[in-house]
Amino acid sequence: MHAFVRFKEITSANGPRYVAWFEPQHHIVHETAEFFVRRFTGMNWSIITPEASAHWDGETLSFGSGGKRSDVPADDARDDDWRAYYESMFNPARLKVAAMKREMPKHYWRNMPETERIPDLIKSASTRTENMVAATPSTPRKRAGAAHAKIAPEDLPARLEAIAEHEKPPASLKDLQRALQSCRACPLWRDATQAVPGEGAEEKPLLALVGEPPGDQEDLAGHPFVGPAGKVLDRALAEAGINRDELFVTNAVKHFKHEPRGKRRLHMRPNAGEVEICRWWLAHELTLVKPRLIVALGATALQSLSTYKGTLTKAREQTLKTREGATLRATVHPSYLLRLPDEAAKEAEFARFMADLKDAKQLAERIARAA
Repeated sequence: MHAFVRFKEITSANGPRYVAWFEPQHHIVHETAEFFVRRFTGMNWSIITPEASAHWDGETLSFGSGGKRSDVPADDARDDDWRAYYESMFNPARLKVAAMKREMPKHYWRNMPETERIPDLIKSASTRTENMVAATPSTPRKRAGAAHAKIAPEDLPARLEAIAEHEKPPASLKDLQRALQSCRACPLWRDATQAVPGEGAEEKPLLALVGEPPGDQEDLAGHPFVGPAGKVLDRALAEAGINRDELFVTNAVKHFKHEPRGKRRLHMRPNAGEVEICRWWLAHELTLVKPRLIVALGATALQSLSTYKGTLTKAREQTLKTREGATLRATVHPSYLLRLPDEAAKEAEFARFMADLKDAKQLAERIARAA
């Protein structure tokens, strides 16, 4: 079920919703649903089977009765993506049909768009293998150094290899977000699920909030601030009278840096070289969005955005400038509040964090009126 569920997008009163039809051979919906909550935290979704259904609204997991295949759209715009993905990773030289059917039983094929291509791929495997052998070998792209290596400024790429088709900066956020998923400019992509681009209001929002690297849930969902720190941020924004939908929210580093600890993935702070390389993406995001004011959430974001050399504590008391000259304020990252052991200290720091956001909003409004 983890591997063979295929969501289809539908429009609901609350925005996009993703539904999937699945036919398990055993009663496993309840046991498996938590996996999808972790994997797709930022999506509203439903998985419908003949015996039961699971539903997630972004906060609550619920279960209901079963349904019919006709409850889910037959086609989806992403079906072609699945077909293209499967065809591109299908290796005809390693084809073993019996093994493939053990890993992907034919029982599930009728609900997976990419399996429509399997008969033709099997039929053409021999020819494709011969063409692969006969093809001229390509020159591998140079990889970035090890994660712990120190990167001198003169060694930083003038233009990231991952978006070699861009002779100039991306013209739109959509273009940037697509290219970001193929970024290989530093080693962090190797252990991450995906890159996490910024999202939110895209045309001159009052504020752009820049966090540190995405966490575990953000890495799985592909959206910024959807985990525990995101809940703290949402609460602070609400109490400060700020609508998150009116902001642009992003991270200074786009891939999740972590180390495995048993079944958990523990967050690690990126080094200066990784921050500097990823600043290319952040700078172009902010150039495209043009926020009235930028807020650095935490020391890593402040390091990426500015040349300020003081402490974060001192930076919170000042109005700064980014390297490109935009107005900048700084405060703590909401994950800092989660790490405080004392409840009284946690509430006091939350109030100060909320006040920082409110002050930033007021300054942004003054900048907007003066424009």
